[in-house]
Amino acid sequence: MKKLADIFKNIEVQEWNGPKDITISDISFDSRQVKSGQLFIAIKGTAVDGHKFITAAIDKGARVIVCEVMPEKPDEKITYIKVKNPARALGFLASNFYENPSEKIQLIGITGTNGKTTAATLLYKLFQKLGYKSGLLSTVRNYIINKAIAATHTTPDALQINRILKEMVDAGCKYAFMEVSSHSVVQERIAGLAFRGGIFTNISHDHLDYHKTFGEYLRAKKSFFDGLLPGSFALINSDDRNSKVMIQNTRAVKKFYGIRTMADFKAKIIESHFDGMLINMDQVEVWTKLIGEFNAYNLLSVYGCARLLNQPKDEILKILSTLDVIEGRFEHLKSNNGVIAIVDYAHTPDAVLNVLKAINQIRTGNEQLITVIGAGGDRDKTKRPTMAKIAVENSDKTILTSDNPRNENPEDIINDMYKGVGNSFRKNVSIIVDRKEAIKTACMIAGSGDIILVAGKGHENYQEIKGKRYHFNDKEIIAEQFMLNNLNLQ
Repeated sequence: MKKLADIFKNIEVQEWNGPKDITISDISFDSRQVKSGQLFIAIKGTAVDGHKFITAAIDKGARVIVCEVMPEKPDEKITYIKVKNPARALGFLASNFYENPSEKIQLIGITGTNGKTTAATLLYKLFQKLGYKSGLLSTVRNYIINKAIAATHTTPDALQINRILKEMVDAGCKYAFMEVSSHSVVQERIAGLAFRGGIFTNISHDHLDYHKTFGEYLRAKKSFFDGLLPGSFALINSDDRNSKVMIQNTRAVKKFYGIRTMADFKAKIIESHFDGMLINMDQVEVWTKLIGEFNAYNLLSVYGCARLLNQPKDEILKILSTLDVIEGRFEHLKSNNGVIAIVDYAHTPDAVLNVLKAINQIRTGNEQLITVIGAGGDRDKTKRPTMAKIAVENSDKTILTSDNPRNENPEDIINDMYKGVGNSFRKNVSIIVDRKEAIKTACMIAGSGDIILVAGKGHENYQEIKGKRYHFNDKEIIAEQFMLNNLNLQ
């Protein structure tokens, strides 16, 4: 139970109608989940306006309503509080309700188009191995020390974030590492959080179904750094052409990492293999199990962040050399006849190009590279032909297939992708709508030493079709097919 006056600290109230000296049991922005004694906050979302459900929330027992528009006929038994931006107010309400947990833990936010999950997860694993109790909020899975919690969004809603951070604080965590999506910034899910630092990985074509223009997408990422508090740090990929824009208005201390440009933290790839790479990081050679230039950037961001958090250089590098690949991120399976199958979450043009570049830099050229790729439904359609173009131009054979079609027709998605395939590459392209059949076909046509890339779904264990999720796991299908072909996994 919390006093109403206490949870409204740092929130600008435009109108207050009703008693202040009352307590609430919890906060909800979903009228279906409201229980007696709670505060209901009405938020105008992209699809639904919470103001339409104020009456339903009151019927379920809400005693306080926070809204942007006051009702014409207010219930005299209810306290109504008008605020300018309910979504933003929710962030501060949640933070105050859970006793401002982000102020009691070293919270690091990682944002960018690609690399968020890898950087956040590596940081979590690194700090756990450094001896600190740590937490993780990520696309794949959330962790409170060693306790796993299912993840439903890249960045949870404000109530979930603060609830989990409170659990981390109560469990004795000193550090928390959190993916920050552009959606979460625009939707104010991180409002009220006190970040110790922020990391910018990169920015490229994605989410234009939501942000409409690249400029809007860029501003969403930038506003995360605009909101960092004095005394925090902003660690920026200096090789990204938008790096300077990202920190134009930040009050944080600016630090840079890079491979090609001048930076505070530098790295260089010395050798690359399918089982890892040798890199020179901050003048020290380190062997890592991660592969590709994109992972060199991820490792460098992690190293830089750890140094900015005053961790010892030698210990950081020693631990980084022991860390395994992240689930669904350039994860590879190898059969006993040398076929290598790589599963990766790459679902943006840049991510697909990065993975294919990494493979092509390692391969001998005497083997086939077979890429299986699709694109998600109900998402940015403009990237589909670009992804297909990148796939066919950097592979020997390409199979266009279904990803998560959601509410779209899979054939329509594939047709959009096929528009990016140039005439000279069409002879190397197959279309197999059923993703399982596409993966099986790739495994069947792969000869000894060939390489298969299955891109797009990575860690996901489902396929979303017409509002339902069906069990589907790329790695399971590859392993099953290897076994059917009498090829054991090494």
